[in-house]
Formats: sequence, structure tokens, C-alpha cells
Amino acid sequence: MATIKRALISVSDKSGILELAAALTKLNVEILSTGGTAKLFRDNNIPVIEVSDYTGFPEMLDGRVKTLHPKVHGGILGRRDLPEHVSAMQEASIPNIDMVVVNLYPFEATVAKPNCTLEDAIENIDIGGPAMVRSAAKNWKDVAVLTDANQYPNVVNELQSTGGALAEATTFALSVAAFNRVSQYDAAISNYLSAIDYTASMTSNKPVSLQFPAQSNTNFIKVQDLRYGENPHQQAAFYRDLYPAPGSLVTAQQLQGKELSFNNIADGDAAWEAVKSFGSSNNGATGATTACVIVKHANPCGVALGSSALEAYTKAFQTDPSSAFGGIIAFNTTVDKAAAEAVSKQFVEVLIAPDYTSEALAIFSAKANVRVLKIALPTGGATPWEQGRNAMDSKRIGSGLLIQTADNHEISPSDLKIISKKQPTPQQMTDMLFAWRVAKHVKSNAIVFCGNGMTLGVGAGQMSRIDSTKIAIIKAQNANLSLQNSVVASDAFFPFRDGIDALAAAGAGCVIHPGGSMRDEEVINAADEHGLVMVVTGVRHFRH
Repeated sequence: MATIKRALISVSDKSGILELAAALTKLNVEILSTGGTAKLFRDNNIPVIEVSDYTGFPEMLDGRVKTLHPKVHGGILGRRDLPEHVSAMQEASIPNIDMVVVNLYPFEATVAKPNCTLEDAIENIDIGGPAMVRSAAKNWKDVAVLTDANQYPNVVNELQSTGGALAEATTFALSVAAFNRVSQYDAAISNYLSAIDYTASMTSNKPVSLQFPAQSNTNFIKVQDLRYGENPHQQAAFYRDLYPAPGSLVTAQQLQGKELSFNNIADGDAAWEAVKSFGSSNNGATGATTACVIVKHANPCGVALGSSALEAYTKAFQTDPSSAFGGIIAFNTTVDKAAAEAVSKQFVEVLIAPDYTSEALAIFSAKANVRVLKIALPTGGATPWEQGRNAMDSKRIGSGLLIQTADNHEISPSDLKIISKKQPTPQQMTDMLFAWRVAKHVKSNAIVFCGNGMTLGVGAGQMSRIDSTKIAIIKAQNANLSLQNSVVASDAFFPFRDGIDALAAAGAGCVIHPGGSMRDEEVINAADEHGLVMVVTGVRHFRH
């Protein structure tokens, strides 16, 4: 065990530090401190020794140098179990320092400010703090290192229960947390500076950032180990971003059910991201409508809008009852008793919603294996993160990583261009916008038939767009859904007129797609021949 007799405390974030120092003082721990932290202790009658008095060397260079001294680092790094270390420290009159409490200069918060200058960023790069943290973390058997105010209460409780000592398991866990924090800190600095366009910054006299830094450093925290990966012979774990976006799947609270599997999480994310695109009918978001999305193998197999959760679910399920078996169901509204009764009649793997009534939860409790997740939808804001979206997407490839801005593009009626002779009715325009929103979440090549606020047939992930069209038609036929006067969304342009011919033969009345093919004229002529409405978006939504 590590006995704590002397602690060095130097913190930027003063949260909880007075309570920790007071508790250490009661345990007869001598406290060393720097600048503002030492003043805070003196102002609150907590005995403290200034580091400059302890080392006999004053702080200098505007505080850039204050703890970089052998008496500090020797006291932290000296091993108590090595006689040569003990002897060397005695000869140099270096006492042991048994605890280091440091949280680093607020670099991340500083560079997040819109008016942050490069000088501000540089001055908020901590040097002495990470050095002490690394020293203490390296010598974890003898030294405890605290880098987060959330650690203080448990450490104090253990010290009080043991009379001033910490178990090796505790100091090791604190060491790991410390190295993780330094890693996160260095990654933030590297990402920021690697993205600086030096020439442009010097010209404009303010930081100008490149969209993609020269080096990308990511930090993820493990949420849980999983039973296995996509297949039983694969091992897996679930990680989250260091700072997850509000309303993202990793913020979910599991209310009941079996442990989530790798595939549950992947499909759950697909369902949740799709249903979020319709806004939250719980918080009255502008344009929000009650929506239900059913996903199977990462693709929506049923999406619908309704006046209630029950109506939205009933219409979504109607699209493809066979594929919905064992699927993931997501709502953007509170699930009530009526919806719960309908959902409970089917086999469902995971259910996701912003909330549930007590009656709904009572119904699901009868099916103990159903995984019921509750996720608070984001309240919105100016940035993708505040809107619950990632700003960047990445894809692992052999020994590399593809990084791109996330597909957060939203279409509005003013963005659309009608290129057919026939003009759409207001209802057709509404249905096309709905179909386009769904197609964005379907794997390419994607063809989605819709009508009256629901999907009628979904063709996904085929190598040929005409094959996706045929599959979507078959799905509608299997569900006994009429495609007469339906609208169709295609995630990319039609390379040939055969796709338009197939849509028209199935009964479609409108088609929305990006346009931009070499054969656009041929495709438009085909639409006019069949009396179809054709609208182009100018934006495609490939999803691989």
C-alpha cells in the first residue's frame, strides 16, 4: 500500500479541491502547492507550503517554470523499495512526495472559444503539469496521482478507512487514468496544431484551420466488452467518443433486456439516426412528425409517419413484415400503451425511444429478453454536435483510415428542381421529401417507393440500380401494397432509362433523384413519355 504523508496539489479546475485538501490535512498530510492553488488554501486556512519555498527556487518566466525541479520530480519518481534511490534522495535532501493532484491547463476549452488566438492556445499548453502526472503515474506503487475531481471522494474515503494509505489496485487504476488523460491532452494539442494553416494564419493574424489535420488522433473510452462480434468466432468491444454528441446511441440508458450484441448496436445506431432525422415530436421541434423506423441488417425495412406512435409503427411494419421479424424499432416520440401492445405482438430485438409511459414499460417487462433503450433526443443548436450528429465520419481500411465530413446535408423544397413536363401536387412533393429522407439511410444502390407518409418498398445494397428497383417492387408485392401513383427516391442518378421504365410499369407517379448522369436527357425523356413527375436534388447520398 502507498502511505500518503506529503501531497503536491496544483490545479486549474478548483472543483472539490478545498474539500480534498481539508480531508488530507485532517489525515496529517503535508500539502505543497503553487500560485493560485496555494493562495486559495491560505485564504481558507488550510496549511500549505509554496513549491517555490520548498525547492528554494522561485517561479519564473510568467509561471512557465515552477515545478520542473529535482526536488519535485525526485520526490515523485524515487522508488522507496530501491536502496540506491533512497540513499540518493537522502544525500540530495529530497523528501518523498506521495500524492500528486494535478489537472491540466484548459487547452481544450481555450481552443473551443471562437475568438481564441494562436498565442492563447500556446500559452494554455501545460508543461509542468503533464510532467508531474507522468512521473507520478510511472511510480504508481509509491505515488497516487489524481487528475479529475470525480476521483477525490473515493480516494478520501479509502484514506480515511485505512488511516492514510491506498491499495496498489487503487494507485494502479489512478495511474492508468492519468496516462489516459495525458494522452487525451496531447492528442488535442496535436490535432489543433496539425490543422493550423501557418501561412494563412500569419496573413490574417488569426488561426486558420485546415479541415483535415496533418495527423488525426482519436480517443475512445470502452463502454463494455461484447459477447462476440458480427459472428461468434469474432471478439468485440463497444467504445464511445471521449465527448459523445448529445442524443447519440452511446448515451442510451438500457431499461431492460439482454446485453446488447455487436449487431444490435450497429443496427440500433442505423435505426436511431434515421428516426432522429424527423426531429423530436416530444419537444415540439419545428417540422417534427411522429416517426417510426424499423431496421434489419443496417437497412430500414419500414419507415412511416403518423399522428401517434401506434399509427407510425403500424404503417412502418406494414411495409415489410417478414424483414421486420427480429428487427430494431426506433421512435422519435414517447411510446405509449397502445404502441407497446402492438409492438409486443412481434419479435423485436431492440426498441429505442426518447421515453416510455409506465404502462408501456409494464407491457415490455413481460418480454424480459427485449432490449429497451431510452435516449434523450438532442435539443438542437448551431453545430452538428449540438444537433446530435458527428461532424466527421471514418471508415477503417487495410492499415489506413478514410475520413470525411459527415453526410449532414438536409434538403428543402427550395433546393429541388422540377425537370419533367408534369408538375407535382403538394402531396406528391411532401411524399418525395419523405422518400428522399429515407433513401439517405438506405445502403447504396437505394431505391425507395413511398406514399402517404410510409415506405411501400425498399431496395437496398445492390450492385445495379435496376436490381434494387426490382427488389423494391417485389417487397411491395409481397406486402400487398399498391405502388399506383407512388413516389420513388433514388440515392444517386439513373444511368439509363431502364430504371424509369421499371418504376413507371410498377405504377409510380413521381421520382426524385440527384440527376447529373451523362444520359440525363434520355432519363428525362423517359419520365415525360410515361407521364412521370421528375425532380432532381443536385445532391447524392451514397452509403457504403
